[in-house]
Amino acid sequence: MFEKLLIANRGEIACRIASTARRMGIRTVAIYSDIDRDSLHVEACDEAIAIGGTSSADSYLKIDKVLNAAIETESDAIHPGYGFLSENPKLAKECATTKISFVGPPATAIEVMGSKSKAKKLMESAGVPLVPGYHGEAQEISYLSQKAEEIGLPILVKASAGGGGRGMRIVESLNDLKAAVISSKREAKAAFSDDHLMLEKFITEPRHIEVQIFADKKGNVVHLFERDCSVQRRYQKVIEEAPAPNLSIEMRKKLFEAALAAVRAINYVGAGTIEFIADANQFYFIEMNTRLQVEHSVTEAISGIDLVEWQIRIASGERLPLRQEEITQNGHAIEARLYAEDPITFQPQAGVIKHLKLPFDKVRVDTAVRSGDAVSIYYDPMISKLTAHDATRELARSKLLYAIEETEIDGLVSNRQFLMHALGHPRFKSAHLHTGFVEENANSLLKPNGNPDQLHQALAAVLLLKKRFGEHMDIVDAHNKNLSPWDEKVGWRVNGPGLFEIDLSYNGEIKSFLLSLENKHFQILRPFNKKMLMPAIRWNSQNHGSLLLTTETKNKSINFYADFEHVTFFSKERTLSFVSPRKATSSNTDHSDEKSFTAPMPAKIISVNVHAGTEVTAGTILIILEAMKIENPIRATKSGVVEEVFFAEGDIVEEGEILLKFTPAEIN
Repeated sequence: MFEKLLIANRGEIACRIASTARRMGIRTVAIYSDIDRDSLHVEACDEAIAIGGTSSADSYLKIDKVLNAAIETESDAIHPGYGFLSENPKLAKECATTKISFVGPPATAIEVMGSKSKAKKLMESAGVPLVPGYHGEAQEISYLSQKAEEIGLPILVKASAGGGGRGMRIVESLNDLKAAVISSKREAKAAFSDDHLMLEKFITEPRHIEVQIFADKKGNVVHLFERDCSVQRRYQKVIEEAPAPNLSIEMRKKLFEAALAAVRAINYVGAGTIEFIADANQFYFIEMNTRLQVEHSVTEAISGIDLVEWQIRIASGERLPLRQEEITQNGHAIEARLYAEDPITFQPQAGVIKHLKLPFDKVRVDTAVRSGDAVSIYYDPMISKLTAHDATRELARSKLLYAIEETEIDGLVSNRQFLMHALGHPRFKSAHLHTGFVEENANSLLKPNGNPDQLHQALAAVLLLKKRFGEHMDIVDAHNKNLSPWDEKVGWRVNGPGLFEIDLSYNGEIKSFLLSLENKHFQILRPFNKKMLMPAIRWNSQNHGSLLLTTETKNKSINFYADFEHVTFFSKERTLSFVSPRKATSSNTDHSDEKSFTAPMPAKIISVNVHAGTEVTAGTILIILEAMKIENPIRATKSGVVEEVFFAEGDIVEEGEILLKFTPAEIN
């Protein structure tokens, strides 16, 4: 068994691997980039070594830096986690050269299965069913167009070397093929350093089902059942479950047989996942991921097996711990990925997490961030994975929904609201799922919060005022030990209650509030008239607490996070954030005047398609931003002329920065 394991990754998966290694008595080494110096995964390991850089390309994707770190710390094994170098055959080869064990399959298997086109040819020879498509070497637009016609539209343009939705486009018309190919190649090159593409027939209403497999160096192969990963946005999984619901016994048996045939065809070793696309009667091979999956937690939950432990044992030369007949399935598990992203547009978010409360006491929580940590534009914006396990699917669904309702996050926007809508949707409850579930049910899943009610507006106003009064009360309390009217914290006056003004902004709309504060009551006089009992405030920390509202019929508690400039209320239905423009600034991000375009998120500019004087039509892509490895085009909403462009390719922009000025045609 290994004595020291270097984890060539970051985030929650690095923490996850370190946890198992510690239980097995294996010392761990973390690597970290410049901006990850204080990250949780660094604290989770016994040692840590800096590899420099900020972006993935300058840090976690540098094979020489990873190997040097392993040599310097005298590590005898490297675990790549998922993403980054986990499916890079060069790392596996270099490990073999330096006699450091690679916790993963041999380089030959990674190489073959890492190319989707090569993998499909091999699977075809092994008798594994394939989606009709083109997986060849020729990449000319004219030839791809010819192949697209032969396959039949709609088709899927896919990066051959990668996954996670990178470099993937649906094409419904041959007129759109050229633009899709150019965009896919650029995104694939940036994500995988390989712009080779393939074409596949696009299947309507498909399910995404995958089989977890394991193989040892003795030739033994087993499966650990299947997962359903059909709930996706931007071709990326967001809710996964095991086992796959509404799957016939016959279909499940054939899936397992196909997965094991695929593994045996490449003499595989370690953990792997065979991914299929399926409809009601048939399934087709998509790709093989030669690594641990993000969603491995649901398989661990229903099997009771620590997949990371199995990986380490197999890499050290041990046999599979269990035979196929000894592996049993127990209950149902569902995982949801909590991301820093807009719950309606799915635009990645970046910034500091001011407050984070995760439901550790209710479900399994995999995370690598805490309150005060920053989500960077350079890496994946995942905050946490939440996994619920119970005897039935409905019990697991209810448990996970309750856990997400209890989750609190402030400082940046998250997809918490979307996850609640998805888990509570009737079609999810009945397990009628396919990869177009989100788009098909967008009206009910991607709902904005709507305007806050008067109660929350009133509470926000009074809470922010009381928070500001508290700035000076420590000094007052230190000098005044005896209670008197002059010590009243809510502005007592000898000639009556005090009046205070405060501006509150919600979603960019500013309202001016006039309040009257007394000892037991407060009253909103403007912009509406409402009188309430002063709520009791219970502080859990300097900025987090709860308001206890007392009415004639019941008491109600509302959790909040507040500082001197904003307050956020957390409820099971939604999160409401109010900003007081005492110091805050606002930016126009909705293009309402259509004379300027602003960055919707912190990002890197990867393409500037226009210059001053360029005439454009509605829909024209003006600038392309990249954040968290996702391309985000900024399009003209009307025809007009570009007046001025403020940034160039390669520049980093912050959210709200004006990218260019634009004059609509009717104004020009």
